[in-house]
Amino acid sequence: MAGWAWAALLAGGICEAGFTTALRHIDGGRNLWAVAGFVIAALASMGLLALAGRHIAMGTAYAVWAGIGAGATAIIGMAFYGEPMSFARALLLIGLIGCIAGLKALG
Repeated sequence: MAGWAWAALLAGGICEAGFTTALRHIDGGRNLWAVAGFVIAALASMGLLALAGRHIAMGTAYAVWAGIGAGATAIIGMAFYGEPMSFARALLLIGLIGCIAGLKALG
């Protein structure tokens, strides 16, 4: 499998975290910068997922993309928005990262 497809998938997952983070700031559509950021990040995220899906099995690609986005969104929430951090939450995030790495290893 092409390494660039995995790089595109990683970038797409990060863009997913970008659009979910932008959702916090949309304010019912009144914050046009957040709306623009959401749209750009969502289009980039989906486009990169589609691109990666040409060379990575779509089930694997989607699971990795969603896991990267979910994990990064949780970390952003804890780091910048005061969401709770606990040992259990950290352990679950480590498990999520391990599952993503396992899916990539199985390719």
